[in-house]
Amino acid sequence: MKHYDFPKRVDRRAFLSYGACFAALATQAGPVLADVQLGSSASITTLSDGFLSLPPDMVFGAMPQDELSHLLARYQADLSRYEPGCNVTLYRDGTNTVLFDVGSGPDFMATAGKLPESLDTIGLSPDDITHVLFTHAHPDHIWGALDDFDEPMFPNAVYNFDRTEWDYWWNPTTVDTIGADRAAFAVGAKRRMEAIEDQVNFFDDGQEILPGIAARASYGHTPGHVAFEIRNGGDAVMVVGDALGNPHVAFERPDWLSGTDQDPATAANARKSLLDQMAHEQMTIVGFHLPDGGFGRVEKSDTAYRFIGEPS
Repeated sequence: MKHYDFPKRVDRRAFLSYGACFAALATQAGPVLADVQLGSSASITTLSDGFLSLPPDMVFGAMPQDELSHLLARYQADLSRYEPGCNVTLYRDGTNTVLFDVGSGPDFMATAGKLPESLDTIGLSPDDITHVLFTHAHPDHIWGALDDFDEPMFPNAVYNFDRTEWDYWWNPTTVDTIGADRAAFAVGAKRRMEAIEDQVNFFDDGQEILPGIAARASYGHTPGHVAFEIRNGGDAVMVVGDALGNPHVAFERPDWLSGTDQDPATAANARKSLLDQMAHEQMTIVGFHLPDGGFGRVEKSDTAYRFIGEPS
């Protein structure tokens, strides 16, 4: 048997690195989902954080059920279970290495939290991340900010938050007003915000956060949910987070209210506004829970839209 000499003192990062290597041998979870060039100097990659397992009624329960059944039948969608993938967007331009959201981490669902392994497959470590831009602070988007030791997963990153979103989750009354079924969301978000507080910058709607990356308000899913417009040369991409959370109902019937949105009516207006813009400007869309690694485009026909996935 080959003998391996491990260092006498294994620091936290080395320990996680070994763990990622062993996990990669045992499973292929956390692959690179899609990789596209943006302009002449940048690229966007989507990395899997795994998937969620949710009650379908949580998303679709308030929708008109007869129409919903006919719509989903055309997509051969199975409503007996709902397991959306989680696509974390990585942007690199030679200077900045940017994550849009950080996934679920180790404490949300056993099926998610695979981002560290995905980074490892492309030769990156958490230390390489220079910036994190949050679309919002639901568990599958922010809980990955802490590692297994409850320390910041991305120690060298500058974390960027919409002011409205930060203020909502930071407010001590949120845990009592968000509803019993989501109280843990508030507690978990606040704990992670406290851990990264000294590394946080704030932005407002329309602000350019990094060269070629601007905030685009899409409030409703959470009070301060944002999308991000990325432009390089003649290429334009919209990272939509959870503003468009599935490839069928959200596009064909953006006016239907979703149970996952904290303010369903405001979220419906945000969906329609984003769809109009992306269809008109022929922008590439990247969605956190959309198929094909989240990449695609939007087509408009009369009052409906379609998600056209791009092959990876």
